[in-house]
Amino acid sequence: MKYIALISFSLLLMLTSCNSEIQPYDDITPINWKERAATINPADSLQTGSSYLAVYSAIYSVTEHRIINLTVTVSLRNISSTDTIYIRKADYYNTEGDLIRSYTKTPVYLKPLETIEIVIDEKDNHGGSGANFIFEWAKQENTHEPIFDAVMISTSGQQGISFTTQGINR
Repeated sequence: MKYIALISFSLLLMLTSCNSEIQPYDDITPINWKERAATINPADSLQTGSSYLAVYSAIYSVTEHRIINLTVTVSLRNISSTDTIYIRKADYYNTEGDLIRSYTKTPVYLKPLETIEIVIDEKDNHGGSGANFIFEWAKQENTHEPIFDAVMISTSGQQGISFTTQGINR
C-alpha cells in the first residue's frame, strides 16, 4: 500500500510540475519606426555621419560545415543627455554585401540618453557570418555621436555563446 501511495504521489508531482508553461513577454513591442518619424529642417545645420556595425547572425563551429545561428540585438544609443539625435538610415546587409532590409525610409529620432534596439531572430539566417549594418545619422554640432553596438547570443543544450561588436564611424 505504501508503494502505491508513493507512486501516486510521484505521478501527481510530475504532472503538476510539467504544467507550468513559459509565458511569452507580452510587454515587449518591436520598434514602431513610423511612430518615431522626424522631419529634419535643412536650416538646422545638423552634422551628419555614417557608422558601420559588424554583426553575426551565424558562426561556424568545429568546421565550416557546422553553423550555429545567433540572435542579434543591435543597440542604437544616444549618449547625449541634452540633445535629440536622428537616425536617417538603418540598413542590414548579408555576407555577400546584398541589402536584406532597410529599417527606416525616413529619419527617426532618439531622445537624450535613449536606446532603441533592432532584434534579428535566431531563425533569421539571411545575414550569415559576415552580416553588417550601415547607419546614417544627424546631430547638433556640439553633441556626441551616437553609439551602435550588438550582442550576439545562442544557447544549445548545455552550451551558451555570446559576444559583442561595436560600430565604427565611416
